Amino acid sequence: MQEQINENLKKLGTWKRIFFILIFAAIITLVRMLLWAIIALQVASMLLTGKVNSNVLNFGRSLSAYTYHILLFLTFNTDTLPFPFSDWQMTEEMSLPEPRDSKK
Repeated sequence: MQEQINENLKKLGTWKRIFFILIFAAIITLVRMLLWAIIALQVASMLLTGKVNSNVLNFGRSLSAYTYHILLFLTFNTDTLPFPFSDWQMTEEMSLPEPRDSKK
């Protein structure tokens, strides 16, 4: 058992993933703050004009998809790195992946 643990600790791919997890944990914190700003803008728009702002709506949709992609990566549901390490369009096209094999 100890040999298996030592072998797992030596895997470069695992340490790379941990590094990217730390990066995206910081990014998602910033994105969440930006999402709250979008929420405030939409509420203000609704109160002042009676309708939502379509530009802010589209931006919010994109950020929501980006947040989803980051969460999939952080929870090991995908190995695909989110933007800026992949194309933004790929993030918007992401769908719920099939559950991964836990033996992997």
